[in-house]
Amino acid sequence: MMKHVADFSYVVTANELEAYVLEANLIKQHRPRFNIVLRDDKNYPYLKLTVRDEWPYIDVVRKIKDDGALYFGPYVPAGAMRDILDFVRRNFQIRHCRFSLEKAMKPCIQFQMGRCCAPCTGRVRREEYARVVEEVRLFLKGAKRDLLRALEEKMTGLSEEMRYEEAAKVRDKIRAIERAMESQKIVAPELRDSDVIGFYRGERVAAFTVFFVRHGAMVGSADFRVHVSPAFTDGEALRMFMQQFYSRDVVPPAEVLAPLVPEDVRGLERWLSGRAGRNVIIARPQKGKKRELVEMAGENAFFVHVRTVPSPEEVLNEVRHRLRLTRSPRSIGALDISNIAGSEAVGAFVRWEDGAFTRDRYRRVRIRTVKGIDDYAMMREVTERMIAHLGGNLPDVLVIDGGAGHLDVVEKVIAAHRSALESIPDLVAIAKGPDRAFVPGSNEAIDLEDRSASSLLLKSIRDEAHRAAVGYHRKVRGKALLTSRLEGIKGIGKRRRLELLRAFGSIGEIKNATIEAIAGLKGFNRRLAEHLMKELESG
Repeated sequence: MMKHVADFSYVVTANELEAYVLEANLIKQHRPRFNIVLRDDKNYPYLKLTVRDEWPYIDVVRKIKDDGALYFGPYVPAGAMRDILDFVRRNFQIRHCRFSLEKAMKPCIQFQMGRCCAPCTGRVRREEYARVVEEVRLFLKGAKRDLLRALEEKMTGLSEEMRYEEAAKVRDKIRAIERAMESQKIVAPELRDSDVIGFYRGERVAAFTVFFVRHGAMVGSADFRVHVSPAFTDGEALRMFMQQFYSRDVVPPAEVLAPLVPEDVRGLERWLSGRAGRNVIIARPQKGKKRELVEMAGENAFFVHVRTVPSPEEVLNEVRHRLRLTRSPRSIGALDISNIAGSEAVGAFVRWEDGAFTRDRYRRVRIRTVKGIDDYAMMREVTERMIAHLGGNLPDVLVIDGGAGHLDVVEKVIAAHRSALESIPDLVAIAKGPDRAFVPGSNEAIDLEDRSASSLLLKSIRDEAHRAAVGYHRKVRGKALLTSRLEGIKGIGKRRRLELLRAFGSIGEIKNATIEAIAGLKGFNRRLAEHLMKELESG
């Protein structure tokens, strides 16, 4: 790495904890190639119980906030979380909606189905609803024995009061909870909340598996395959992995179990404790159930490592050969345009680098100079403006969503702006139906329907540009539909627009009105009325 360093800077922090926070933020922001890079950057789902609300509810979230709510998870894959959420909504009458319940309203279908006690109607007392919320909390927390004991006492009390129908409903709930307990993967009741990390390292690729154990039950697992420099020790690799993994919206549990002690374990523990808001320890178990789980996670990591999935470097090398490039690209960008019959035309640029889309480097523009349907002229304008927006810093490969004609247009723009570019990108156009690629200097199409890793990567980048362009076009088109045609007419401000619409009701009726009728409105005269009619007729 030091061979490539031209200069370096440093930031002084007050203590080691601040240094950890800064390092994690910088790695997340810049994703340096010499560090471990987690390409799986999605946030995992949690169940949120809003206990501080006047009438709490349960919801699914992917970002955790310091709002006093209770969060349960993460659930990976999300299917298990959906099953738990469905069970809660079937068996506990907690509300599903997020409405403000300050005023009474009619109950929804959930009440009619017996899945909500309808606090919106005022028919349930707060004390009764609080007991429902507490039952949900105990169920999600894993304190099912306490929950069952409380429900059995409630059932007995209802029976003694001869409220047999209500007692039967509580009995059915108890049976449903007991069945749910039998179906759960209880791995170690003594573990409570723990993350178990498995680690296997090859020559340049390391694999990690994380088991999420909550309340003694396995709620999910996640696998990662990352590149590790041979210069890093296993302890350094594990520390970097944990630092990046927990820098996302993943709440560290009270205990993290690992096959070895990461580098600077005490500093890492302090940082994790700050993230979790409670004490977190990192342990290397030597025996018992904890040791068995760590070994099981390690076996899973081994199988993740040996899967026949090509590494990112292998995929990019395949791209180089497929497109006949002079080098394996580290970054790939893509351009696309979107319009309907030439109206509200826009363009978008996306960038993929180091195995992931870098959304902070996306760009979107509205096409200004092209009127009517002219895709080539639109692509020319978008390319020129993207070069200006990016300061000449284009990716190694530039993908154009289109055919050979679009490729020729972009190639000419690149040649014309050669002096403004830091480096000249390789170009490729990808056409649809069937998917095929075109490169400069060749009329032969390259088949991309073979489902190879390189074809899937190129098409996914092309599709991301298309998604970005279409999404922006919908936004612009929607805004245009909501904009009154009167807004662009000189001399017609907000008050005059309201006066016109109050008097005539619509643009069509204004067009059918006489000059005299418009001139007679408050704030108008004949000259302004004639100007208005002229503008509407020309539009």
